[in-house]
Amino acid sequence: MSGGIERFMKIVVRTPNWIGDTLMALPALSALRRHYSDDEIWIAAPPGIRDLFAGPETRERLFLPAPMTGKTSLRRAAAAWREGRFSTGILLTNSFGSALEFAVAGIPERWGYDRDGRGFFLTRRVRFRRPERPVHMVRYYLDLMEGLGIPAVAPDIRIALAPEEKRRGREILASAGLEPGRPLVILNPGAAYGPAKRWPAERFAELAALLQQRHDAEIAVTGTARDREAAEAVGAGLARPAALLAGKTSLRELLSVMASASVFVTNDSGPMHMANALRIPVVALFGPTDPAVTAPYHEPRTILKKDVVCWPCLYRRCPYDHRCLAGISAGEAAEAVGRYL
Repeated sequence: MSGGIERFMKIVVRTPNWIGDTLMALPALSALRRHYSDDEIWIAAPPGIRDLFAGPETRERLFLPAPMTGKTSLRRAAAAWREGRFSTGILLTNSFGSALEFAVAGIPERWGYDRDGRGFFLTRRVRFRRPERPVHMVRYYLDLMEGLGIPAVAPDIRIALAPEEKRRGREILASAGLEPGRPLVILNPGAAYGPAKRWPAERFAELAALLQQRHDAEIAVTGTARDREAAEAVGAGLARPAALLAGKTSLRELLSVMASASVFVTNDSGPMHMANALRIPVVALFGPTDPAVTAPYHEPRTILKKDVVCWPCLYRRCPYDHRCLAGISAGEAAEAVGRYL
């Protein structure tokens, strides 16, 4: 046994609620896996996150708790956790509610950052010290592990795809009419956080036209069902039709499509980190958020941002003129993309 408070531990790790945050927490999970190599580790993730752990190299088992959507469902959620018979729960979330669920479920050991007023519910608390300078989220999660006595590992964020998944991605692109002999640029105009993170759809459209003109590139536009209108705006008027895939792929299918890309152009979003985990070159467009905190962690990557007086605001909706993203031209983005083609 590599460590623990009892002879055998059954550990459940509650992932963050966002795809990007969960990917940035993978090095922390690697550290945990190495430290407790003889113990049983389970992953508890929201529905939109679970497929990240469905790859061929995932060793942890998935636990599917009932979501807590209100006061009346707290008992049901706690009962679901109780059925897992976990000895230890580790919170990668920061919320009061997630710690409350663990406590009501009676999980004996409950570990996490002491923040959001939830320290009372934790049996092992790691003090959160607000840094003087921005700290990348990868480091934030590794610091939690170290605070729990779990040595950090060298960060390496990767997603593995099975051969049949890669084949499925190629089939999706072919069925959309894209030719495999041309460079493929995938554009991701959405961002779940809010419109302040989104480069204007008309700029993505200008970029797509430039890439077809300059590099004879094939264009695919991805996103959720909520991004379909933006995807259609991006594809409208192109000399050669784009593959409009927003809302048409599962998370694993999206990864499979990404695997064929020459470049992935994206707002600061979960898919940005997915492409980076596949080591696809990423051109990332940053607006109200700070790349020092959430940038794609690995090369190859190019960050495009403008230093404006109101940055970083972290607003979901810009109350002004959105100058942080509006200042990035399609030509500037095309030059960044062209360096990878």
